[in-house]
Amino acid sequence: MHRCFCIEEVQKVCFEGRLFWNKGLGFSEQLIPENLETNNFGGRKYCMEVRWKRGTAVRDASDQERALSRKLPVPSIFLRHWSGATPRMPGMLLLFSTALLSSCVQLLAEANSWWSLAMNPVQRPEMFIIGAQPVCSQLPGLSPGQRKLCQLYQEHMAYIGEGAKTGIKECQYQFRQRRWNCSTVDNTSVFGRVMQIGSRETAFTYAVSAAGVVNAISRACREGELSTCGCSRTTRPKDLPRDWLWGGCGDNVEYGYRFAKEFVDAREREKNFVKGSEEQGRVLMNLQNNEAGRRAVYKMADVACKCHGVSGSCSLKTCWLQLAEFRKVGDQLKEKYDSAAAMRITRKGKLELVNSRFNQPTPEDLVYIDPSPDYCFRNETTGSLGTRGRLCNKTSEGTDGCELMCCGRGYDQFKSVQVERCHCKFHWCCFVKCKKCTEIVDQYVCK
Repeated sequence: MHRCFCIEEVQKVCFEGRLFWNKGLGFSEQLIPENLETNNFGGRKYCMEVRWKRGTAVRDASDQERALSRKLPVPSIFLRHWSGATPRMPGMLLLFSTALLSSCVQLLAEANSWWSLAMNPVQRPEMFIIGAQPVCSQLPGLSPGQRKLCQLYQEHMAYIGEGAKTGIKECQYQFRQRRWNCSTVDNTSVFGRVMQIGSRETAFTYAVSAAGVVNAISRACREGELSTCGCSRTTRPKDLPRDWLWGGCGDNVEYGYRFAKEFVDAREREKNFVKGSEEQGRVLMNLQNNEAGRRAVYKMADVACKCHGVSGSCSLKTCWLQLAEFRKVGDQLKEKYDSAAAMRITRKGKLELVNSRFNQPTPEDLVYIDPSPDYCFRNETTGSLGTRGRLCNKTSEGTDGCELMCCGRGYDQFKSVQVERCHCKFHWCCFVKCKKCTEIVDQYVCK
């Protein structure tokens, strides 16, 4: 019994079988979407269009390894059982076809993300009686490098999930009145195919997610939840009055920044694309936006102080470093989204401005390489969910207004019963008691 991948003598090519495991690249069958057709071998079926008229077969895994050894940026290939086939395709054409076909597998890998840790909460390490490696191998969406970090810092994973969840919630808040509202889908991609486009929205999502990890890890250090870090060791600010004490237990934003950089960027740094290719441009875009998100948290951290003294005289103050509210971080990143720079990849493998008249982006700025898709209509290819059924504001002329939100399609009106707290009174001591009032209001949804 032999294994092979083949190109049939037709333009539509299908690969059947289970995903071939390559230890160096770390792809597994978990990356296979569930909606693909199942064949008789219990594997999956993948199809694509090609122009070649001849096929080839790989009799065993060694042929595949020889192809990988030529520095091609190819992950593992889908293989199926083969009987009695002989190679007929020239060597260079075989290598070229392998690289092209691997791009399909790369898209499947891109569909998985560490963001899925937000959708599937990670249990605390003390909940497990087995070793770290089996636990990390069960977490969806991790790249090989991220999985290794998981094995070394297993107790961090729950807080990475919390950080991702914080970032997703902030994304949904900031875009609640936009056509694309940061909706999530029920799979390990979290946001669906829309993240495969290097748009402004993708730039913001990467930035706010990275910021969420810095925020969560920094706080976990301060609260003593992680064995590898503690309170902040930031030096005393020079402008702090001499009679104020620098102490307390501050948020360890330095550690949070460093760990988030290692973990979040690991997926991008593992990729090895051709210099100047669109794929390399997307990697550089992701790295830039990850850094912008981390820096937003780092730079917005500020000094907080507490008064001491008789009867609140505040004769003495103790100060420490404290993270800003994450809503403020989200607001700043939203401003960066509005002023994001359009970039393109050069032959030298660097990003450059599409319009050279604009200022070069700083490490704090967001960048994008693709125009945003049309979010007005549902589109399975781009991942757009459309705006049909979205609530809109009839009287607003902004992005939440029915004219813009509904893309000129019109809207429907319906009555809705809302329950609110009302007639609140303060009672000594010490609580507030309110009544519940119902109100019938008009609401509008896009057609």
